Amino acid sequence: MIFKAFFLALPVAMLTACGSEERESAGDQDPSPTATQAPVKTQAVAADSAPVAFATCRSCHSVEPGKHGIGPSLFGIVGTRAGDIPGFNFSPALRNSGVTWDRQSLDTWLQGPMKMVPGTKMVIGVSDPKKRQEVIDYLETLK
Repeated sequence: MIFKAFFLALPVAMLTACGSEERESAGDQDPSPTATQAPVKTQAVAADSAPVAFATCRSCHSVEPGKHGIGPSLFGIVGTRAGDIPGFNFSPALRNSGVTWDRQSLDTWLQGPMKMVPGTKMVIGVSDPKKRQEVIDYLETLK
């Protein structure tokens, strides 16, 4: 029971820690009207448009190219071969799975990563079909 409570609380705790640096540094900005900053289009725009269902994914994955966390960056993941993202240490099981990430394989993966590829490191799935489709739709925009 304690393990189950810890396992359920872990993603929430990780999400709580995400973004705290941005809030802390917000007070350091120059509020004067003469300080002008040109808007810069960054990957943060993609992160802002993420569906609510992606919050669980965000606790381990980044959407910035090459920025890996507990899991690999998901930027540009659709159309790639599983285990081929440079700079991340994938499990041998996933690296040798031969899976190419498309809508169908992502849907199967998100239903149960360890069922699809026994021996993979990812353990969290998305059981709700509508939420899975929202996550997959979002992943397709990350190019």
